[in-house]
Amino acid sequence: MNTLRNRREFLAEVGRGMLVTTVGLEVASGLGLATATAAEAPETALTFGPLEPLVALMQETPVAKLLPILAGKLRAGTSLRDLTAAGALANARTFGGEDYVGFHTMMALSPALHMSRELAAPHAALPVLKVLYRNTNRIQEHGGRKDEVLHPVVAGEGKLADAIHARDAEGAERALATLCGSSFDAAFNDLLAVVQDAGDVHRVVLPYRAWDLLELIGRDHALTMLRQSVRFCVKAEDWSNRAPHNEPRTLLPRLLEKHGLLGKQPGTKVADDGWMEGFVKTLFTASAAEAAEAAAAALAEGIAPAAIGEAISLTANQLVLRDHGRTPRDEVTGKPLGSVHGDSIGVHASDSANAWRNLARVSNTRNTFACLILGAWQVAKDRTERGGDFQKWEPLPVPYHLDSIKATDAATLLGQLHEAVRGNLQARAAVVATRYGALGLDARPLFDVLLGYSVSEDGALHAEKYYRTVSDDFAITRASLRWRHVAGLARVVASEFGRPAAGIAEARELLKS
Repeated sequence: MNTLRNRREFLAEVGRGMLVTTVGLEVASGLGLATATAAEAPETALTFGPLEPLVALMQETPVAKLLPILAGKLRAGTSLRDLTAAGALANARTFGGEDYVGFHTMMALSPALHMSRELAAPHAALPVLKVLYRNTNRIQEHGGRKDEVLHPVVAGEGKLADAIHARDAEGAERALATLCGSSFDAAFNDLLAVVQDAGDVHRVVLPYRAWDLLELIGRDHALTMLRQSVRFCVKAEDWSNRAPHNEPRTLLPRLLEKHGLLGKQPGTKVADDGWMEGFVKTLFTASAAEAAEAAAAALAEGIAPAAIGEAISLTANQLVLRDHGRTPRDEVTGKPLGSVHGDSIGVHASDSANAWRNLARVSNTRNTFACLILGAWQVAKDRTERGGDFQKWEPLPVPYHLDSIKATDAATLLGQLHEAVRGNLQARAAVVATRYGALGLDARPLFDVLLGYSVSEDGALHAEKYYRTVSDDFAITRASLRWRHVAGLARVVASEFGRPAAGIAEARELLKS
């Protein structure tokens, strides 16, 4: 649990000399730390034990000086895990889940660390440094330490859901603190029950990515990470309590009861390819309520939750492959399709589906069923709510694109993938990836190409999350269907190419030195 300590106590404990040693005398002088007094700090602030100096560095360092300092930290032995954890805590303390760019950046941190593990030296740290640069830049745009959203909270009485519905952020945080003090699992599952009140990509991805970061940060800071979801839900209550967003509040309890899922254990029935294709079609053609009903019925029948989650992710992938994009044009004539990176319908739907799928895996039995029912509901809602005639649009790659690729060796196909991405040729990128998979070639070299561009390009806040979504979905989707996810990633990467990420060139040079 977080400790209630003010900055005066922290400075008294570590001493100015220790703090200066942590960040370096030259840097400390540039930041004003070498001459700072305790009176300049907030009277009450969250602190994070041994990670506190790194957390403060992430918030207080001018962004123009950040990357050389972080590169120095890495050379001195600081781990990428610790840098990522510190960045996440700095983000949570600053934004509390209430800033759009802020919470997108938090959600990118764990995916960035996973991406770093797929890269070789000397550039393995690039994804993390890219997101930490974005993190500190936004923290300073937000006002830095003086405008922190999260402060120490004490446990209190009251129900979490009631406080959120009453738009009482402080009361909700006190209720969450009580739950966390008793049981993290109980707190997490109670929070998920409120998350399930409405459908929104950020509402569901935020708690999943916070959960994913706890491996690095530790459960001692679980309250800090989960408070972000509480504040997001409080802020969103005005619109999430209105139709059609609030449909889950009545639909979900009715379906859980109707299909006898309360108190029921998840089934283990294996779904074959025919069932999977049929269920994807059902979800893709259904209304949101019909899709939720179909998922509840399948769960009641005993179909394994993993199969339901697989179908939801494959349905979301259809939105990526079919989307005509923003300001669409005909690529067959040589002009690229409209952009589909960033907050496009398909990328958002895929990230939501992945989050529901994983939350179902790590939550209690009731929430396992609830997450999958709402995952089905949301993917159908995504198809209809934001516009586009997805059911009439053909998915990439279409047959005449497939016929255009004749190569059978990995080297030629990977070269063609580079050309397609650099030319923003989304359909061609998708067809190269599809042919590569159909030939049974080693997936890793192709993922390496897509990883490189997912790191180098800005991605409009979504490159890291979507790369991680696809690599995760690929790993747990059956071999006969998994390459659809890669075709979607190839398309999105081709869409985002040509917009280099801020700080990426500097980070690349620093890591070579």
